[in-house]
Amino acid sequence: MSGSFLGDGFPGRGRGPAGGWPMTGLWEALEQFRGQFEQKAGPRAGRGDVRAAVLALLAEKPMHGYQIIREIEERSSGSWKPSPGSVYPTLQLLTDEGLVAASESDGRKTYALTEAGRAVADEDGERSAPWESAAPRDGGRTGALPKAGIDLAQAVAQVGRSGSSEQVKQSIEVLEEARRKIFTILAQD
Repeated sequence: MSGSFLGDGFPGRGRGPAGGWPMTGLWEALEQFRGQFEQKAGPRAGRGDVRAAVLALLAEKPMHGYQIIREIEERSSGSWKPSPGSVYPTLQLLTDEGLVAASESDGRKTYALTEAGRAVADEDGERSAPWESAAPRDGGRTGALPKAGIDLAQAVAQVGRSGSSEQVKQSIEVLEEARRKIFTILAQD
């Protein structure tokens, strides 16, 4: 499949601004994106499990993001290690919701539950810990999700190639909003 989705519809691949195509870095991102879907999917937790795990751990004590990742990995006996790409957006979302407060010390952000966050964690405390139920699942990796991502990347490439500066600006705004919404999906219960 290597490079097969790029086709002839993307003239100028690999050429820099001098070659007429200013988004050379997009191709590397496309390849990296495609490669993520080709990796073997290991055990994965459910969508809301990262959120529940973060709240459960912060109910015990304040932590920084890397500590949260390590704790989940240890408590699941190595079967679940959430990525920074799921933990940090979840922390940001919880901060935006007023459930978590961040403070900086020694160049690191440490997160702690607010009173509202503690109330939510106490409500969730009656359920089993998310790391105890980490189970393998596909999560759409082999179906529509990779295709939708590739289709989106192709549309972005087209805007980069032939769009006006205003169209590029509008596209960036749409992509930033889509990214935020996708991370919100990851953090849902």
